[in-house]
Amino acid sequence: MESLDTLHFLGAFFAAFFAGAINSVAGGGTLISFPALLALGLPPVVANATNTIGIWPGTVGSMWGFRVELTKVNRRVFLILIPAMVGGVLGAVLLKQTPSDTFVKMVPWLILFATLLFAGQAFIQRKLKISIMGKMGTRALMIAGCAEFAVGIYGGYFGAGISILALAVLALLGMTDIMEMSAMTSLLSFVINGVAGILFIYAGLVAWQVAFAMIFGSLIGGYGAVGVARKIGKVAMKRFVVCVGVVITITLFVGVF
Repeated sequence: MESLDTLHFLGAFFAAFFAGAINSVAGGGTLISFPALLALGLPPVVANATNTIGIWPGTVGSMWGFRVELTKVNRRVFLILIPAMVGGVLGAVLLKQTPSDTFVKMVPWLILFATLLFAGQAFIQRKLKISIMGKMGTRALMIAGCAEFAVGIYGGYFGAGISILALAVLALLGMTDIMEMSAMTSLLSFVINGVAGILFIYAGLVAWQVAFAMIFGSLIGGYGAVGVARKIGKVAMKRFVVCVGVVITITLFVGVF
C-alpha cells in the first residue's frame, strides 16, 4: 500500500496499543486490531498476517512486565511451549493454503467453550482431581500439551481470544494464580505468534508500513497493562477474563452468523 498518512499511522498505532494491553491481561485484542487493519484497506489474509507481526511485540512488553510472575511458574509447565510452537507453524500453513470460511464459523464456539472452561475452572479441578503446581502429573501435562497444540493451530491461523484458550489449558493443569497464568499466556502467545509470523514474512504477506506503526503501539500497551492488572487484583482479573470471553463470543457470533 502507499505511504501511511498521519491519520492512518495513528489508527494502526492505537489499535495495536489497545490490542497489546488487552492481550496481556486476557486476550481478545485481535478483535480491535484486525478490523482496524481491514478499515485501512488491507485484504483479510494480509491484515491477519500483518496483525500477527504488529501485536507480537506486545507479548514481549507484557512478559517483561510479568517477569517476576514467570519465575514463580512451575518449570514443568514450560514443556507445553513445544506443542504450542508446532501448532503455531501448522496454523500458519493452514492459513496460507486453505480457505477460512469453515474455520471462521468454528471460532465463536471455540471461544465460548474456553470461556466456560475458565469460568468453571475450580469446579472442573475438583471433579477431575487435577494436581496443582508442585504435584503436577505427567498425564495432566500430556493432556495439556495436546490441548495447547490445538491452541497453537488456532493461534497461528487466526488468534482472536488465544489467551483465553491458553488460560483454560493452564486451568486444567491446576494453575490458580491469575497473575502467573497471565504471564504464562503472554509467553505462549509470544511463541505461537512468533513462529507464525516468521512464516508470514517468508510468504510475503506482511504490510510492513502498517506493521511498524503497530509494533510501537503494541509494545507500549502490552507493558503498560501489567501494572493495571496488579492494581485491580486477582478476583477482578478473573471476572474481567470471563467478561472479555463473553464479549468476544457475542461479537464473533454476530459477525459470523
